[in-house]
Amino acid sequence: MKSAFYDLAAFKAGKTSLNEIELEELGDVSGKKLLHLQCHFGMDTISWAKRGAETTGLDFSDKAIDAAKELAVEMGVNSQFVCSNVYDAGQHLSEKFDIVFTSYGTIGWLPDLNRWAAVIAERLKPGGVFYMVDFHPVVWMFDDTFSYFKYSYFNTGLPIEEENSGTYADRDADLRDKEYGWNHSLSDILNALIKAGLNIRLFNEHATSPYECFSNMVQTGPSSYQIAKMEDKLPMLYSIKAVYEK
Repeated sequence: MKSAFYDLAAFKAGKTSLNEIELEELGDVSGKKLLHLQCHFGMDTISWAKRGAETTGLDFSDKAIDAAKELAVEMGVNSQFVCSNVYDAGQHLSEKFDIVFTSYGTIGWLPDLNRWAAVIAERLKPGGVFYMVDFHPVVWMFDDTFSYFKYSYFNTGLPIEEENSGTYADRDADLRDKEYGWNHSLSDILNALIKAGLNIRLFNEHATSPYECFSNMVQTGPSSYQIAKMEDKLPMLYSIKAVYEK
């Protein structure tokens, strides 16, 4: 929370944590019940609430959920927060939502997208909307310096194991850890949602990222970053909007 990456002071002063992509593609949320999966410490959950949604954030980290609750109280926003693994959401939530939302660096922590998509369908009202925006799976194929392809585009079933220093929020942080994740192809993502009963209404690929969270990035516009020497050649993000029709 203390990292300049989050710019928490500006957020508390009224700046939204949401980006132009999700604001434009998801559209008006006023009066809607919105569930934010893998909400971290709640900035986006609170930002959607400030745009008129009735929001619930879910994350498996008890510390993140505690921080989200404190932030919502401090900002006078009536967002609810639930501590749960995504796969176990149905054990902690019984209500249905108009919108399920997730974004930026989420599904790479999940080994099984069919279970993930089933949770989304379970929590949506008939006609409800699922929206996500995330980093493109091609980005996750590279080594840390974007000099060669290190990992498969496809989910092999085995986790990708990496030893990291720093974090995405502060690459110079005095922190070393080991991470386990899974890369998911676009076909795996789309087919999991379709199998769960969602009708894909929008699918976009984006050449820029709103975050300078990888090495070797250059700024190409306001809140717009690309990998140096790969500008306009590499997809940085994808976004999906789907409707639950069962």
